[in-house]
Amino acid sequence: MEVDNNVPKSARRSVDYHPTVWGDYFLAYDSSLTEINHQDEQEVERLRDEVRKMLVAAHATSTRKLLELIDNTQRLGVSHHFAKEIEESLKHIYNMSCDEFDDPNNLETVSLQFRLLRQAGYNVSCDVFQTFKEDEGNFKEELIRNVKGILSLYEAAHLGVGGEDILEEALGFSTKCLKSMVPKLSGYLVTQVIHALKMPIRRTLARVAARQYINIYQDNPEHDKVLLQFARLDFNMLQKVHQKELSDITRYIINNDIK
Repeated sequence: MEVDNNVPKSARRSVDYHPTVWGDYFLAYDSSLTEINHQDEQEVERLRDEVRKMLVAAHATSTRKLLELIDNTQRLGVSHHFAKEIEESLKHIYNMSCDEFDDPNNLETVSLQFRLLRQAGYNVSCDVFQTFKEDEGNFKEELIRNVKGILSLYEAAHLGVGGEDILEEALGFSTKCLKSMVPKLSGYLVTQVIHALKMPIRRTLARVAARQYINIYQDNPEHDKVLLQFARLDFNMLQKVHQKELSDITRYIINNDIK
């Protein structure tokens, strides 16, 4: 349908756009700062292929390494690039283990496996945590010295549903342990624990959490350089896309701000 340019201006509808609260702030992003250069695109492609190979290799060799890699890709905000590989890996892990976990006496691994499978929608029984309780029904005191294990248990406990008493107990136990650990920790571990206590994974927005986790992950002496570099580049490229979109939206609103 063509626009009739002969309609008198007085008869045309006018739209009263409210001025954007950002003013012309985002117009500044409509520049070379928002351009994604070809070299960065190629590097992202190369790094993505490297991480994909890492996932395939871990799938074939070590369940623990695979779980850790999947967890890091999710927390760094790049798991969407490997959705198929991650889905197949978690399905394989679930079908192979079900209620019998790969390393039933390793609190960190069991908790991570439980959380990742539940996050993916698998019906995993919380009875796997009975191994870590004493005959009297309390969680074993020896676990208190296992910082990574307690942190992993804490994150897993947030995936509990109504009636799962053991996960409620696990949440209370792990929260108390982590708070008592803070004064004794240093480096990236204390940062990670404090952050987890303020905002557990279950309650964070993915993109916001990714930006924060990039900083935490880079301070981990065991971080993977390829994965970290990929996460940084991918995040920066996505930011440029969002900045360009905001610039375009702002320009549109200002140009159409008819009084």
